[in-house]
Amino acid sequence: MKKNKPKYKQIIDAAVIVIAENGYHQAQVSKIAKQAGVADGTIYLYFKNKEDILISLFQEKMGSFVERLDELIKHEKTAAQKLKVLIENHFLILSEDPHLAIVTQLELRQSNKELRQKINEVLKGYLELVDRILDQGVRSGEFSKGLDIRLARQMIFGTLDETVTNWVMKEQRYNLADLAPKVHELLLLGCKGEK
Repeated sequence: MKKNKPKYKQIIDAAVIVIAENGYHQAQVSKIAKQAGVADGTIYLYFKNKEDILISLFQEKMGSFVERLDELIKHEKTAAQKLKVLIENHFLILSEDPHLAIVTQLELRQSNKELRQKINEVLKGYLELVDRILDQGVRSGEFSKGLDIRLARQMIFGTLDETVTNWVMKEQRYNLADLAPKVHELLLLGCKGEK
């Protein structure tokens, strides 16, 4: 119920900015409240603590990220085209929100083991989306019949993840979305393998 309230979204959006600009450990709840334009106590009506804010932020943002990607790829016929749309939009969505890119690529990785496990749970929807594309490609003959879907998924996610991390670390000095065609070409070669 709380997730449907406007202040919940305000706090999540404010948390992305504050965590990106200050780092997770220096992002005080009071700074998040100030950025959101709410009283400090209001935060605790929606979240248990700062860790809960970070997990909720990731659930919200990754949930809408996966929904958006799912909606975009379902109109494509081939697995290769679906993979292309996934890559383009993975880069585009994060390049449109540099604060979110900083949080997902840097700050979430500095969290404790328990928090990382919760984040991995949220990632499952994204990884399942990649699995569906790969499975379609194998069944249609676009991709190698012997393709190890689990390994290919790790290769795809790892490549996209590292490409975005590098872009963040280089302070977004180049157009991330411009890399999509080359990344698609390389990943496609890996999935096609030797037929």
